[in-house]
Amino acid sequence: MAEQFPESEEFVRLRETILSCQRCSLRQSAHGVVFGEGDSRNPQLVFIGEGPGAEEDRLLRPFVGPAGQLLDKMLHAAGFERFHGVYILNVVKCRPPHNRTPTVDERRACWPHLTSQLRYLSPRIVVLLGATAVQTLLGISSLSAARGRWHERGGVFFLATYHPAALLRNPAWKTEAWADMKMVVDKYREYVNPHHDSPFYPLADERSDEPG
Repeated sequence: MAEQFPESEEFVRLRETILSCQRCSLRQSAHGVVFGEGDSRNPQLVFIGEGPGAEEDRLLRPFVGPAGQLLDKMLHAAGFERFHGVYILNVVKCRPPHNRTPTVDERRACWPHLTSQLRYLSPRIVVLLGATAVQTLLGISSLSAARGRWHERGGVFFLATYHPAALLRNPAWKTEAWADMKMVVDKYREYVNPHHDSPFYPLADERSDEPG
């Protein structure tokens, strides 16, 4: 599935560079490179996960398996949509064998691609999904040490939360994940759009029930 809006020539060149990458051995075992997906024109909100899974590797799109379906529900509950003002990508662009955690060397190999993407997208808010993204972007060893507060880096606000795959394994964490998403909505209202609304966290009543 292609983006709903045309990409700039600069972003197309960046995509071509990343799609041709052979910087680490992950490319040899993966079906292809999963570049990222969303609104590349001016996304104020970027979500970063760990790496592609089996379904993502098959379709060459990020977050399209069960975890991706849950992420889409989380976005909807917070009033966002992946093709409008949001971009979704991963720390590493190729699927690690058997969905294992990418190694430090693999993350380092993909680091120039990740930073190039973020430099172009220039988001105001970045949500880090899971420990790998937290370690890579913030240099904090654990998700629990990073959650619950904002981390500002060069005028960009980073927030750590659970990876949707972890929520599928541990549904009890969804309450905490929704609290994190409400922090994202608050920050978005503060710095991007004060009129941003959401089905489960409306402007008129910020004490609404959690989404089911």
